[in-house]
Amino acid sequence: MIPFLSTAFLVFASAAVASEAAAGHPAGIPWGDIFKQFVNFAILVGALVYFLRKPLSSFLKERSEMLRKSIDDAARAREEAAAKLAAIEARVAGLAGEVSAMNRKMDAEAEEEANRLREAAQAEIERVRVQAQFAADQEVKKAREELRREAAALATGAAEEMVRKAMTPADQERLVRENIEKIREVVR
Repeated sequence: MIPFLSTAFLVFASAAVASEAAAGHPAGIPWGDIFKQFVNFAILVGALVYFLRKPLSSFLKERSEMLRKSIDDAARAREEAAAKLAAIEARVAGLAGEVSAMNRKMDAEAEEEANRLREAAQAEIERVRVQAQFAADQEVKKAREELRREAAALATGAAEEMVRKAMTPADQERLVRENIEKIREVVR
């Protein structure tokens, strides 16, 4: 169809240009410029049709397939929703029996949990008692050790004081000589 239109336009434009030139009205409608613009437009349209035909056709085909798939998915979702609704309606019908069964089950579980908590609390109380007894025993041992160290320090201090008061410079000189003699004997 495009080749037919472009041919028709060419024939019409060439006839119009010829009639204008023959009539001697060169300042009239610029048919030559219009013809050039039409040729440029026709080339552009032809190139667009040539290059965009396949991508456009594949895009439209993909789009129609996507729409068909969406319609199928919607139908499938509608069927699933209807099935779920039927299941929910059936479940609602038996809900009273289910609620009473759940209440009985919850009561039994609550009793079991209470017993378990009681046992855990007793075990925890016993563990804390044992730990407290152990900690108390450790504290008593620490206190005894501290008392022993303090008593030893006091005894040592008192003994030093007594030795200082009782020892004269002559005693000190004699002890130094005796120790020097002992060291010489060990070295030999």
